[in-house]
Amino acid sequence: MRQGLSDENDTGKERKGGVNIAVFASGRGTNFAAIIRAVKSGKIKAGLALLVCDNPRARAIARAKKAGIKVALVKREDFTAKKEFEAVIIRELKQNKIDLIVLAGFMRLLSGEFVRRYKGRIMNIHPSLLPAFKGTEGIKDAFDYGVKVTGVTVHFVDEKLDHGPIILQAAVAVNRNEALACLEEKIHRIEHKLYPQAIKLFVTGKLKIKGRKVVA
Repeated sequence: MRQGLSDENDTGKERKGGVNIAVFASGRGTNFAAIIRAVKSGKIKAGLALLVCDNPRARAIARAKKAGIKVALVKREDFTAKKEFEAVIIRELKQNKIDLIVLAGFMRLLSGEFVRRYKGRIMNIHPSLLPAFKGTEGIKDAFDYGVKVTGVTVHFVDEKLDHGPIILQAAVAVNRNEALACLEEKIHRIEHKLYPQAIKLFVTGKLKIKGRKVVA
């Protein structure tokens, strides 16, 4: 398994034998579906090896089974402490030789210890132009604020919420008299394009982290 990255380091050359990806999801899994399509079409040349899910009712599980992807269902309520919960996840990641973790609607905050273990190898997607409108209601918060432009951000995960180095961003205009549901649909369409692009950059070894900046 690839060692954790440090500042002034790149994400490494393309792994001999391919990069193995784990997606973490808790819900519908629409970004997961977009990643599955990108891998199956050859746009991302990597192994989509594992879905980690904490919700037995998540639609993402059905998507994984249909695509022939292994599912690790790890429910937080089965464990007294977060450390025990994460230890089971880490075991699954090791067993499946995971190089990159992709958060796609995973509704659990990862501990600082977990994030440090996989530094530079955890990606997240957020439906705003970070650092604006952090948190779970990024689209609605931007809409209610009355912004003219919002967007999507893909970033590496660090120990703070929606804070890590930014990989890619895309702007989305908020049209006059546009309904929130329409804006949400536009944001999700951009997410499904931008996330596979960012993953491809990682897989092909084209990302370099310099402090807070990511150079592609």
